[in-house]
Order: sequence, then structure tokens, then C-alpha cells
Amino acid sequence: MTTSGPTPFGLTTAQQAFAAQVRGHAVELRPVADGGQPGRVNRELLRAMGHLGLLARLFPSAALPGAAAGQPSSREAPALDLCLLRESLATECTEAETALALQGLGSYPVLQSGSDEQVRRWLPAVASGAAVAAFALSEPGAGSDAAALELAAEPDGNGWRLTGTKTWISNAPEADFYTVFARTTPGERARGVSAFLVPAERPGLSGEHLNMASPHPIGTLTFDGVPVHREELLGEADRGFVVAMRTLDKFRPSVGAFAVGMAQAALEAACTYAASRTAFGGPLKDQQAVAHLLAEMATRTEAARLLVYSAAAAIDCGASGIAGRSAMAKLFATETAQFVVDAAVQIHGARALQRGHPLEHLYREVRAPRIYEGASEIQRTIIARQLFK
Repeated sequence: MTTSGPTPFGLTTAQQAFAAQVRGHAVELRPVADGGQPGRVNRELLRAMGHLGLLARLFPSAALPGAAAGQPSSREAPALDLCLLRESLATECTEAETALALQGLGSYPVLQSGSDEQVRRWLPAVASGAAVAAFALSEPGAGSDAAALELAAEPDGNGWRLTGTKTWISNAPEADFYTVFARTTPGERARGVSAFLVPAERPGLSGEHLNMASPHPIGTLTFDGVPVHREELLGEADRGFVVAMRTLDKFRPSVGAFAVGMAQAALEAACTYAASRTAFGGPLKDQQAVAHLLAEMATRTEAARLLVYSAAAAIDCGASGIAGRSAMAKLFATETAQFVVDAAVQIHGARALQRGHPLEHLYREVRAPRIYEGASEIQRTIIARQLFK
């Protein structure tokens, strides 16, 4: 068994070729990614990804210029394709992977619940890399308990005015539009939340960057009576929490795929180093402690990959228990990636912690997926609830 590329189990020849092609594109994108500023949106990278057609893979052709409008479900990329995209990019270039994922996360509520006019206005720009999208759900007092959000949407003529704060928002405050979740009915938790498409230039909307360990852009947004019109509502009023959960259910397995890609990269680096590094009279790979650790890393990575593929395939065929399957995939894959990257650093020793080393980058990158889009503890809660349904 080799340590490179996705497993052929369950994948068609075309899917394997697609994964290899995307991984090749990720290698091409590495210099563009390296030229970006940590913690800021790399628009040059997005344009390069748009030119290569990677961002358009988020959406079937029905969502792009000149295509006939279809049902929301026909607009979505298959979950397995999304996972292959994210895993293959992450193995070679986590910045490209994250840029693609954030474009998808911010635009999928529009794809799933927006009007045909909203889809035509924004999705081609997202697919080309000309527009930056963001998903604005979390608040200072509403992270894992997203139904507790307090951003107020107060009725105002033919729309609402938004007042409050969002935080830990990826791509903020540099995005061109935000999918914003706000409370339209006080006291109703999830049943009183609505979703809105808010262009960034809207008066009263401001933000600032947050300095996080993770290298991708994250910030806060402040809404000071920001006007939104009725036609900017995504889906139905007071049904926005469903919009958010549909997007997260779709993306949770692909967060696992991102984690699998990072684990694969760390495993390959560890195998290469263990084969070339000589210590105590022979290569590290011949020391049982190192060999057994590599075997554990490889086994967990493969198990995580198969769980991710299984969850994605279940979504694509409309199987039951999607929430539990998605939660299992995200939980196991992200926890596995943390273990594998940490183990790879241990095998390399101090050199892996030098600023600029690929494993140093992965070590900072791998921590966040265990928290965002539902922390590991929340995934366990979802899984446990599914057991008793």
C-alpha cells in the first residue's frame, strides 16, 4: 500500500483521475498561496483557482451563466465530489483548500435557498474568484449553541435593520457579501432566526480582523442598523436556522475530507523523513517505535478517509441518518488529523517546529477544524441523539 492519493475503494476511475488532477492543480497553486499575507484574503489565489475551474466545481453548470434555472438540489455539487476536492487540495496546499471551502460555505445558502436572481447575481462571481463569500453565524455568545444568536433583525418598511455583532467569521471583514443569520422573532431560539444575503458595502456594516493561530482570514462584523430588503431574505422568514443547518450538514463530511488531506500530507512527510534520517546506526523507519507509529498513522488516516467517503455517498444517495453520519465523519477525521500531524512532528523532532516548515504550518492549521462547524463535543452529542431516534 502506498501513502499517496485517495484509496481506490469505492471510487470510479474518473473520480480517481479527478482527485489526481486536483492535487496537481494544488501543486501549481502553491507559489500563489505562499505569496499571500497570513490572515488576509488572497484574491490572487482565488482568481487563479477560478481560472483553473476549481471554484466552479462547487456548483453544477445549472448555477452558472447561461444555464437554465433548476431546483435548489440540482444546483449543488455531489457531496463526494466536494470531499475529493477538499482532500486533494489539502494534501498539497491548505490555503487553496480553505479558500475553496470558504467560498462554498458562504455561497451554499444562496445556492440552496436563494432566488434565481440571487444565484445569477453572485454565484458566477464566486466561481470565477471575483467575489469573496462569507458565512456569518457565530456570535460572542452563540458559538456551538448557534440557536442562541442575538443579532437583531427589526422590521423596517419593506425589510429589516440588523443590529449586533458576529465574530469568528471566516473571510471577514474582507468578503464581498455575507450570508447573515439574525433573530427576527425574539424568544424562539432556532424557530425565530432568518437568513439574509448582505452585500459588504451596505451602510452600517463594519468589521475588523482577528489575530488567530489559524492562518486563514477571520474577523468580527458589527451591524449598526444595517438595512436589508425583503428580496434579500434567503428562504422563508423565521426559517433561517434550517438554511444554516442544511449548509453545515453538507459541509461537515468535507471538513473531514480537509482533515484527511492534512493527515495524508503529514503521513507522507513522516514516511519520507523516516526513510532518509539515520539515527542509532540505521534509518528511523527500521526502529520499531517509529515503524509502529507510522502504521498507526496510516491506519487511522485510511479509516477516516473511508468514513468521510461513506458519509458523502450517503448524502448523495439520500440515505437516512445523514446528520449522524456527517457528525461521525467530521469527528473521527478531525481528531485523526490532530493525532497524525502531532505524530509527524514528533518523528521529525525540533526541525518540524521551525517557522516555515510544512509541518509547522499543518500544526497550526489542524487545530481549528476540531472547533468550527460544530466542535467535537457537539458532534458526539449529535451522534448520541441519532442512536436513540
